[in-house]
Amino acid sequence: MAAEQKPNLSVWTRPRRTREQPALSRAQIVAEAVRLLDADGLETLSMRNLGARLGAGATSLYRHVANKDELIELVVDEVYGEIEIPDPGEDWRAGATACAHSMRAMILRHPWMASVLGQAGLSYLGPNVIRLNDRMLAVYLAAGFDLLEADQALSVVAAYVIGISTSEAAWLTTLARSGQGEADWAERLRESATQAMAPYPRLSELTAAYERQDQPRDHRFDYGLARILDGLATRLG
Repeated sequence: MAAEQKPNLSVWTRPRRTREQPALSRAQIVAEAVRLLDADGLETLSMRNLGARLGAGATSLYRHVANKDELIELVVDEVYGEIEIPDPGEDWRAGATACAHSMRAMILRHPWMASVLGQAGLSYLGPNVIRLNDRMLAVYLAAGFDLLEADQALSVVAAYVIGISTSEAAWLTTLARSGQGEADWAERLRESATQAMAPYPRLSELTAAYERQDQPRDHRFDYGLARILDGLATRLG
């Protein structure tokens, strides 16, 4: 009796067709999916909608992408290809900072990433993610970390960037849907926030301090990143 065929775990574990339909390629499908997501958000992504944008039936798409989960894996890897990868010979801290800022910029350009990262399956097998991780390992190895700690350093910086940037992207998406700017939103909430914080003197003082300083979001991102890199630097000391 033939062994039961196991389902594919990911687009990266499924054998790719060696002969693609000339009228439509996987690259075209992925590029159009990114444009759809940027324009209309995750809730509009479907094989039917994507096929309509490409002027093709869903059946044509299924020749290259088995389902929506595979499509999400592909678009995630596609936008990871936008991240600036530093030269391994560069100062490790400057390289890590540049890569972190580039990753944050990518997530803010594609705010739907905030919703799909947890659905991206075996995203670490995507070619762009592999390339990024390999080059960043080289940066941390050149700094003096051993291989395992270089991987942990890479992971902790990436976790910080993804965490803060996805929250930031979600906030900016909410703001865009409201049709208001950040300053207008803050002004509308000022009275309610002041009343809510009134029983808590420390939070009231903190809110007032932020209003006086008017710190941009970039400052908060830079502060957290710098403290993480400070901690990693002590490991090299």
